[in-house]
Amino acid sequence: MSESAHIHDLAAFVSASPSSYHAAAEVARRLDEAGFTVQRETDPWEAGGARYVVRDGAVIAWRSPDAVAGPVGFRIVGAHTDSPGFKLKPEPSAYAYGWSQAGMEVYGGPLLNSWLDREFGLAGRVVTRDGEVRLVRTPAWLRIPQVAPHLDRSVNESLHLDRQVNLKPVFGTASLDLLQAVAGSLGLHRDEIDGHDLFAAVTEAPQVIGVTGEFLASARLDNLTSVHAGVVALADADAASQVQVLACFDHEEIGSGSRSGASGPFLESVLRRIASGLGWGSDEFERALANSFVVSADAGHAVHPNYPHLHDPDHRPTVNAGPLLKVNANQRYTSEGPSTARWLRICRAAGVPTQPFVSNNAVPCGSTIGPLTATRLGIESVDVGVPLLSMHSARELCGVEDPAWLAQALGAFYAEADA
Repeated sequence: MSESAHIHDLAAFVSASPSSYHAAAEVARRLDEAGFTVQRETDPWEAGGARYVVRDGAVIAWRSPDAVAGPVGFRIVGAHTDSPGFKLKPEPSAYAYGWSQAGMEVYGGPLLNSWLDREFGLAGRVVTRDGEVRLVRTPAWLRIPQVAPHLDRSVNESLHLDRQVNLKPVFGTASLDLLQAVAGSLGLHRDEIDGHDLFAAVTEAPQVIGVTGEFLASARLDNLTSVHAGVVALADADAASQVQVLACFDHEEIGSGSRSGASGPFLESVLRRIASGLGWGSDEFERALANSFVVSADAGHAVHPNYPHLHDPDHRPTVNAGPLLKVNANQRYTSEGPSTARWLRICRAAGVPTQPFVSNNAVPCGSTIGPLTATRLGIESVDVGVPLLSMHSARELCGVEDPAWLAQALGAFYAEADA
């Protein structure tokens, strides 16, 4: 896939994935087209072939040999499907001063001011009283209005947003029931919805921008750039002697402590069942883990031209200069000498550039699923990702070249000879 084709396919992927549940469904759809078969967790596990399993907003896919003489390693790409923002409260509708407003919880660590004066819809899932799960995506119904400077003269000097008081979006002037509107969009009655997981979803389409078209502006680049690159790489990969795995977790932005998060049992359960399907016992499974490797792919920071002092002076990565190799002495990222060397070999094999990222010592960095997976399974790992500006904003910015390079590197990882 060319750079131009890749960036437009990424834009289409993001547009189809306004929530983690939609992202998992879109990954599944693309895997179906690539010849993968869905594996239900409640069914007996099939050995060999190309399969995937969906758990809520997470999906794990794999391609394994039909039979092997002994335990081989798992070649794993890890990413996450969620993004920081806002989640609808159980009973969200309120009416005050002539406005209908929605009660929403802050999900993760969003850049709060980026959601002001921005039209957005709701996306996620509802569960009906008969247990059916329905995906939901509404038009731009909501907006969090900013206070005018005439009413608060300090707003441009010291903006403070109270998460309970100042971040309630408006969605009408009559006393409206927001869940009734959601139900109506699905052809349901309000009392048919027993549960819901609905998130704020930017409705503005991704856009290639810049005088020479160098940038992609979009919601959810953290971390759909990695999910999309992983799907492209796995779908295009040829069969290998090792088991190729793509693990797209949910809930990374809130700590990953869930049944579909990287700290939960999902990946380990899938790997054990793959091993069992291949006829491996407990010792053989542990030997396979010892011969495995994880590329933890999550977006990172490009140097910000307006805040260069916040970056390490000797490590200022830019967009369109290659995926990041993310390093942290305190193991917020898992890259160490051996895994760094392996990543560089992968990039050389793929013919793509890469650039190191390390935080300014005075600016603590975030973390990824890499340390969580390494802690749970003991698999050697490296942390990489596409460089961004405006990370955790409602609308982020990346270069148009880096996502394709990441996909090519992940493809080379899946294709490399046994390490």
